[in-house]
Amino acid sequence: MSVAERGPAVARTVFPPVPARRRSAGPARAVVVIAPLSLTIALGLWGIRRKNTMWGDESVTYQLAHRDLSRIWLTAQQIDLVHALYYTVMHEIFGLFGGGLLTLRLPSVLAMSVAASGIGLLGLRLAGPRAGLLAGLVFPLLPQVQKYAQEGRSYAMVCALVTWATYALVVSVPHRARWRWAVYGFTMLLACLLHEFAVLALVAHGVTLVVSRVPRPVLRAWSVTAAGVVAGLLPLAIRSAGQSGQVSWIGGPVRLRYFLVVAVVGVACARARLGVRGPVRLSVLAVPILVLPGLLLLIASLVKPLFVDRYVLYSNIGIALLLGAWMDYFHRRRSSRTVWIAAVAVLAALVPPSLSLRTPQSRSNDVTAVGAAVREEGRPGDGLLYLSGQYRAFTAASPGDTRFLTDLALAQDAVSSNTLAGVELPAQDIAARMLEFDRIVAVRGPAGAQSPTNPQEEAKTSTLRRYFREYGTTHVNGARVTVYVRGHAPSPKAGAGSDSPGASGGVMVSRARLSTSARAGRTGGVPAVTSSSPRWVPPAEPMSA
Repeated sequence: MSVAERGPAVARTVFPPVPARRRSAGPARAVVVIAPLSLTIALGLWGIRRKNTMWGDESVTYQLAHRDLSRIWLTAQQIDLVHALYYTVMHEIFGLFGGGLLTLRLPSVLAMSVAASGIGLLGLRLAGPRAGLLAGLVFPLLPQVQKYAQEGRSYAMVCALVTWATYALVVSVPHRARWRWAVYGFTMLLACLLHEFAVLALVAHGVTLVVSRVPRPVLRAWSVTAAGVVAGLLPLAIRSAGQSGQVSWIGGPVRLRYFLVVAVVGVACARARLGVRGPVRLSVLAVPILVLPGLLLLIASLVKPLFVDRYVLYSNIGIALLLGAWMDYFHRRRSSRTVWIAAVAVLAALVPPSLSLRTPQSRSNDVTAVGAAVREEGRPGDGLLYLSGQYRAFTAASPGDTRFLTDLALAQDAVSSNTLAGVELPAQDIAARMLEFDRIVAVRGPAGAQSPTNPQEEAKTSTLRRYFREYGTTHVNGARVTVYVRGHAPSPKAGAGSDSPGASGGVMVSRARLSTSARAGRTGGVPAVTSSSPRWVPPAEPMSA
């Protein structure tokens, strides 16, 4: 065969084998976002009104968020500066959607739902779709999460921000893009400005990176970002340090048992091989954020008591991730039937606390019940007395409950004085005004609560003991409402009553020497209080911290 008869040679190009097409992560990502978010919203809306009741901390939020922005700022310069940003946010939300009870609590429900979605994505990235889904579903079932998802305070928002900052951190480690670190830093700073103790999550993130032995450029990028967060927080920390009385009510760790239990359970779960994807392992991320913030607060409490469970609410991110990954690990090595039986048992055990958290009794006080008791016991023209004056917060959220009563100790209301408690009269004027009334309705703490010692409080209790007798007491959650009536003559000896706080001794006031402010008690009275202090409360729990 000649060359001419041959056909042209065909050049063959050899291509590398085409890899099998990877299954899209889109559906899995959608499930781990939507399912936890939906469950959290459903649980958050369940019983959100708590029978139309409100407790002291929420009352403070309600009152301050209804003030003008300038008033919020001026008040924050004197007290409660750490929550100024949150009150500002709630002021804007009230302006857009109205200032009702649902508007007060819905932001927390939505924030916790966003946190649940973030936890699902963290689990997906670190341990796979099933672990992410389980972690996201475990999170809203935790009793502490259910509780603070239904409170008009900043803790749910802080938890959501720390969750997404943590996700930004995990994403930033392999990519190293500057804008990702900027997102991480901004989110963490916002969380810290809402509550200063969110900065402890920054410490946990640093430990995670060190233990994970990330490349030096990554550690350098985190260090620069963390320094920026601390620098941004520093002015607030310095200014608020002068308001350390805000946490003076903490006598010891508050609800420490929950933290200890979840820390032990989380560390036990971490012993299993949970998620090995990427440069950061799930257990190395989850254990520090679960344990370190609370542990650091406990160490600081050796100098000054600071530990309160809600201050480190975001530590639930760690236990949710660990439980979700552990259940995935257990499912892969055990029969499905065993897993489902265990899940049903856990859900059944969570029913009683879930029901309890949606009752007024689940909080340390109920300011709506206090206001209702004052309205029920008081008569138009009666005097109104707070023992101590800080208890005005118990009725301030609903001024209508005290509309027909005269606040005997108040010289200037809280709004006009840019304070949380208002300004009280001098001790002698308080005693004089009390003697102008035949009936006084007194609001005070529960039995055994200690009142602060100052001349005004001594004047109140001494005058009551010498010139009045107790007519009846109504006990409500976190307080007592007592009606006092004038006796026919002063008691011969002003002994300290077992049910009345304050120092012994009397304040002798002649009716002929009543001041002008005392006579005003009959004619005009003091305007209804629209805001008050959250600061001094029964030892069980604070009203704003």
